[in-house]
Amino acid sequence: MRNIKMSLQFDGSRYQGWQRLGDNDNTIQGKLETLLNKMTGENINVIGCSRTDKGVHAKALVCNFFTDSSMTIDEIEEYINRYLPDDIVAHDFCEMNERFHSRYNAVSKLYTYTIDNNKYQDVFRRKFTSHIPEALDISLMEEAAKVLIGTFDFAAFTTMKSKKKSTIRTITDIDIIKENNYIYINFKGDGFLHNMIRIITGTLIRVGKGEITAKDVQFILESKNRSIAGPMIESKGLCLMEVKY
Repeated sequence: MRNIKMSLQFDGSRYQGWQRLGDNDNTIQGKLETLLNKMTGENINVIGCSRTDKGVHAKALVCNFFTDSSMTIDEIEEYINRYLPDDIVAHDFCEMNERFHSRYNAVSKLYTYTIDNNKYQDVFRRKFTSHIPEALDISLMEEAAKVLIGTFDFAAFTTMKSKKKSTIRTITDIDIIKENNYIYINFKGDGFLHNMIRIITGTLIRVGKGEITAKDVQFILESKNRSIAGPMIESKGLCLMEVKY
C-alpha cells in the first residue's frame, strides 16, 4: 500500500479536536477520513502527529494514511482541498516509505500560545487569542519558564488520568515574546501531555500577575500534583506551528 503524508492548516474553533469520537465526525480526523473513504472507496485511517484538543488550531499538523488508490499525488491533493470545509486546508503532500508514522517518527513539536494583553480584546482575533487585560510581568514569566526547561515528570501539568502512561517529557525551549500588547509563548519539546501547554500557560500567567513565583513553579513541578498548578487556560489561543522529523 502507498503511504501518503500531508500537512494540515485549520481553524479549530468549531471542531471537537483532532481525534475521531465514535460516530461524531465533527473532528479534523473524522472530516478527513469521511472524505478519503469517499475518494478511494476504502476504509481509511488517518494517523495524526498530535491529538489536538477541542478548539486548538494548527498551521502544520502532519498526518499520513495508507491507500491502494492509483490517483497521483496532485490528484489526491486537488480532490481533498476541493471538498474539505473552508476552515481546513491540506498541503505539502508526498509519498513516504511504508515505515513512516507521523506521530512515532516526530522528534520535536512547536506550539504557540497567543495572549491578547490589550485592555479590550480585538474582535477580529478573538477566535485565536486568549484575552488577559491585566498587566503581566514578562521577566517574571521568563524566570519561571526556565524552571520547566529540561526532562521532567510533568504530572502536575496534565489532566491525563492513566497511571500506565509516562508523564515524563522534555521541553527544550519556552520563548516569551511581547509585541504590540500581544504575548506569544512558544513551546518546543519532544511531545506534550494532554492539556500540558494550557496548564503551564495558566501557571505562567499567575506568575506574570505576581500571584506566585518561580520558586512556587519549581515546587509545583516537583510535587507532581495537578491540584496545586495553575488553571488550564482556554484552548483557542493554542496553535500547533511545526513538527520536525
